[in-house]
Amino acid sequence: MESAEWEATADRAATRFLRNFNLKSECMAALVYPVHGPRHQETFPELKPQEIDRLRRFGALRKFSDGEKLYEAGKVAPGMFVVLKGLVSVTQRDGLGHVAPVVEEGVGHFLAEVGQLSSRAALVDATAEGDVETLLIPTDGLRSLLVAEADLGERIMRALILRRMALLQGAVGVILIGPPASADVIRLEGFLARNGYPQHLLDPATDPEAREVIGRYADIAGGLPLVVCPDGTVLANPSERALARQIGMTAASRANFVYDVAVVGAGPAGLSTAVYGSSEGLSVAVLDARAYGGQAGASARIENYFGFPTGITGQALTARAFIQAQKFGADVMIPVAVKTLDCSRANGAFVVELEDGDRIQARTVVVASGARYRHPLIADIARFEGRGVWYWASQIEARLCAGEEVVLVGGGNSAGQGAVFLSAHAARVRMMVRGPSLAESMSQYLIDRIAATSNIELMTETEIVALDGPAGAGLEKVRWRDRRAGRESEAPIRNVFLFVGADPATEWLKGCGVALDKAGFVMTGTPRNDGGRAPSALESSIPGVFAVGDVRSGSVKRVGGAIGEGAQVVAAIHNFLAHSPGPHL
Repeated sequence: MESAEWEATADRAATRFLRNFNLKSECMAALVYPVHGPRHQETFPELKPQEIDRLRRFGALRKFSDGEKLYEAGKVAPGMFVVLKGLVSVTQRDGLGHVAPVVEEGVGHFLAEVGQLSSRAALVDATAEGDVETLLIPTDGLRSLLVAEADLGERIMRALILRRMALLQGAVGVILIGPPASADVIRLEGFLARNGYPQHLLDPATDPEAREVIGRYADIAGGLPLVVCPDGTVLANPSERALARQIGMTAASRANFVYDVAVVGAGPAGLSTAVYGSSEGLSVAVLDARAYGGQAGASARIENYFGFPTGITGQALTARAFIQAQKFGADVMIPVAVKTLDCSRANGAFVVELEDGDRIQARTVVVASGARYRHPLIADIARFEGRGVWYWASQIEARLCAGEEVVLVGGGNSAGQGAVFLSAHAARVRMMVRGPSLAESMSQYLIDRIAATSNIELMTETEIVALDGPAGAGLEKVRWRDRRAGRESEAPIRNVFLFVGADPATEWLKGCGVALDKAGFVMTGTPRNDGGRAPSALESSIPGVFAVGDVRSGSVKRVGGAIGEGAQVVAAIHNFLAHSPGPHL
């Protein structure tokens, strides 16, 4: 379809939607997908008849009557629809009843976005305008299509990604109602943002509709923030797990299925394992308690990663891997918290036990659970976490410290990236390190960038000694010590960012017999004295249990190294599976 015709169609659709829904102008959002701009033809490619014929083997015909829903926001869509006859209107709807037009899809267009790769809930509604005939390609068929039809699959995948990007920028998704500085608002905002789920925050102090909703649900247990889901369900201050379950974000595991590989952790190492493993035919489950990307996913900008000369945000890099793993068929389950690992292999398979009682069975396990930033020994630090003390720096935290002075503690690359990012928002960044310089722990390009940034003050041989603020409220004052001068100073500072080393996330391995070093990192490649097969370089003391990335003793603690280990471990898994009997169920 030519550009002018496409734009005219979009204008007609918007006019009809406004008339049909009789919506007030103040409730209308802008079109989610841009009707003007160079990328709209990539976002909505029109398939030729011969191309549609190539897709028919992956799906089946489905017909819809006028007004019938193909899928609804907040509910799992059955797959990708290719329009063969008629028109389908796509609308954005939030849980408060507001509806906005998005786009119309006609013959030759397809309806889907990347959520369909993992059977996640739709973010928009799709409604038949008159009688409609479609080719429905279910999730499994869509994955097969993307692999089998390389050139056509590339166009479709690009469109799916661009649509999700547009939805993140324009769609409402989940509505959060509460004070912007609330610890729980920030917690839920961060969870949704890290998982690429659209959201919109309403502040009851300034928004009359927010106050009305709060009054309507005054008796609901849990208090603020209220979370209004796309299907209209209202949750009061939910856990991340409860929210994810309600909005259809958590993919279900396959019942009574034994995976070839269970990967615990969805950081760069875990996602790399999933991409290389699933692309080579292994059945892969990936489990993470919070979000894909790990610590790397929270990096404001990674500038020394191979192949990205202008740099890339950690979330953008790991989001691509997240989508890629799903393209090849990996089951990525987020958020799910792992409780223990049963290494007894009673039926020939390892069992990953989850905190909600579910069990994942796998012939091998890859420990990619990473490391968590260390909590300094500062009195009362716990009561300020989420109220002025942060272990990452994203747009959400940057909003809170706009125009203010902040403290950032740490001397590694993550700290350097955080300092540079925050310097664009805060009036002043006091960067405190215990050592005499940054040279031993930070890449030179970041050292140079920090030195060239006028509002970053590097304070060497300096450490925080006290945090202060009223009970039940946020941080208000920070005291620190200059160890060279032997004197203490303080300032009214409301936000402190801590990047002070990391402890391995290996508590869930206790009782399994996996050998750890004195710091708790997983030891790999250690010779065994049992006369059996020599372990691979990434294999733990338990045959069939491997470790990659930051959680592994001796790893280089770099994104590139973690990705390389994820690729390397797949060969070791193949070798183990080739010499190991399968599970008996």
